Amino acid sequence: MANFQAKMFNKKASDPKNKPDQIIEAIALKLGQSIADIGAGGGYFSLRFAEIVKEEGRVYAVDAKPEFLEYVKNSAKERGLNNIMPILVKEDRLNLPKKSLDFIFMRNVTHHIPNRVKYFRNLKDFLKSDGRIVIIEYKKGKFFTFRGLFGHDIPKEVIKQEMEEAGYLLEKEFDFLPEQHFVIYLKR
Repeated sequence: MANFQAKMFNKKASDPKNKPDQIIEAIALKLGQSIADIGAGGGYFSLRFAEIVKEEGRVYAVDAKPEFLEYVKNSAKERGLNNIMPILVKEDRLNLPKKSLDFIFMRNVTHHIPNRVKYFRNLKDFLKSDGRIVIIEYKKGKFFTFRGLFGHDIPKEVIKQEMEEAGYLLEKEFDFLPEQHFVIYLKR
């Protein structure tokens, strides 16, 4: 079942209508940088990031489901990628190296986090002084959609307010995604 879910997550992430190439281009990740993919799911973006940062860089695939991390690990091995580190979230604790990340990438996961201001504040510990957080989150869906029924969205204004409270500065905002907000915040 987990492999099926992981494949479905990857299929959706890679769908051209969700513009994965433009997302990667907008982040401007470079060779040798480090990034944490929080809520990695099937690892579509983790694997793409690993190809960009090469052996000199690090990708931390972070998820609460060990079976997803196993799937990512196996996919990385198949592709000959040795720079992906699977990180299991335990009781909302992230086991990431302090002050080491250039980026934290969060796609469609912030609506699952209960106390986001505190969570975002805590993420600062893992970022380098010029580190950034990339947030891609669903816009409000129509009522009779999965997003609408289950509240899998957060208004952009709420994210902006919470990130400011947590001590971040809005650096860039993109509007090319049809169903999601896409913002990059700089650590203040």
